[in-house]
Amino acid sequence: MIGSLLPIRRVLAPNAGVYTLEGTNTWIVGRDPTFVIDPGPHIPEHLKDVAAEAGSVGAVLVTHDHPDHAPGAVPFGRLVGAPVYAFRLTGATKLAAGQRVRAGELDLAVIHTPGHTSDHVAFFEPTSGALFTGDTVLGRGTSFIDPPDGNLVQYLRSLRRLTDLGARSIYPGHGPVVLHARDKLVEYLAHRDEREAQIVSALAEGPHTIPEMVEVIYADHPKEVHPLAARSVLAHLEKLAHEGRAERIGKAREGSWTASTPRTCERCGRPVKGKGRYCDSCTLAMLQSDG
Repeated sequence: MIGSLLPIRRVLAPNAGVYTLEGTNTWIVGRDPTFVIDPGPHIPEHLKDVAAEAGSVGAVLVTHDHPDHAPGAVPFGRLVGAPVYAFRLTGATKLAAGQRVRAGELDLAVIHTPGHTSDHVAFFEPTSGALFTGDTVLGRGTSFIDPPDGNLVQYLRSLRRLTDLGARSIYPGHGPVVLHARDKLVEYLAHRDEREAQIVSALAEGPHTIPEMVEVIYADHPKEVHPLAARSVLAHLEKLAHEGRAERIGKAREGSWTASTPRTCERCGRPVKGKGRYCDSCTLAMLQSDG
């Protein structure tokens, strides 16, 4: 039986930077055998340090295929003689949502959490309440959503799914451990709501380009982060467009965005996402009836 005090250790990868904070957190979970989550970049000395700390490894897990999390996984698996599992990674066994992965007496549940990337997964140990979130939730700051593989609609859905788990602590891909998981998840959702409100307010004043919105919304941030901020604003605008609340003027990527009024289904009167004439339910019903 697994106790509530789950052995968890961190080996910090030597890849500090703007995106990675102090570096990628490689988590070692359990003991004899252990799980190793996110071996990180393919840095041989780091992988040797992880192997020395991990001891007997039962499985190697990857939250997503970004270069600061995944490239070291398959080489590390070969180094320690353990299978590698990921949602999308050449050389790894494919994970499935809802799957449970076992190492010794320890089970981790696989939670598909698309949004930061489409292949992102988190790992949850329910007895201890330990949640390993990769880049869906960080120990400090906010996660970066970069379309097209990043999708804010999916990301918000993933945050709510994680909130429903009732986790106690979060072990993120970067930054410190979060001791109050629900508070952090609620904070993340509130931050996205606040950012969306700022963008909606800007569009209410008239058409704006993304750089124009960034200049106002991120006025207190260094200019160096504005290119990243522009990608985040784009993610929010694509969410609003999906809901029928914003649209791009023209086809140019550098063009303006303007507010729009959500459409209603011509068949039932319910809201329609995007520019369609019918809601999803009515579209399906008409296809099934050939009407």
